[in-house]
Amino acid sequence: MTKALIFGNSGSGKSTLAKRLCKDADLAHLDLDTLAWEPTTPPERKPLALSAAAIHAFTSEHSNWVIEGCYADLIAIASPLAEELIFLDISAEDCIAHAHARPWEPHKYPTKEAQDANLEMLVDWIRAYPERDDSCSRQAHVEMFEAFSGEKTRITSPSSTLPGEEV
Repeated sequence: MTKALIFGNSGSGKSTLAKRLCKDADLAHLDLDTLAWEPTTPPERKPLALSAAAIHAFTSEHSNWVIEGCYADLIAIASPLAEELIFLDISAEDCIAHAHARPWEPHKYPTKEAQDANLEMLVDWIRAYPERDDSCSRQAHVEMFEAFSGEKTRITSPSSTLPGEEV
């Protein structure tokens, strides 16, 4: 695997899996949260064209990579370049538990306190994943997974491993 896309609900383990794959195979890592949002309060999505330009710059700069995020519209931009798609189709309850246990993400929040102040909103958003109809919804993720014609893996348990890995 040299070009992989990982997507799923917030708290599904996308970043954890991406970091592990990048470390094991010396791949470049792009977390779509770092380019999807304007630095405003409240947060506002960047125009799709700006995010697309950043994705294209990343994929042009790196020959081997993992891109991860919950944004089906952004994943779709990189999809034609990807060799593998990994869908972390984890239950909302497991994702919520992961969100509560999440360590501080300094690339997203200035302090752990700022991250924790956002937790209640995040949990509500995670819980709504099966019913939402936006580009970060389960529906959008299932459609993207089903449409992808390359190698693909759907993981439904947080304790699952990828093919070829030991438990």
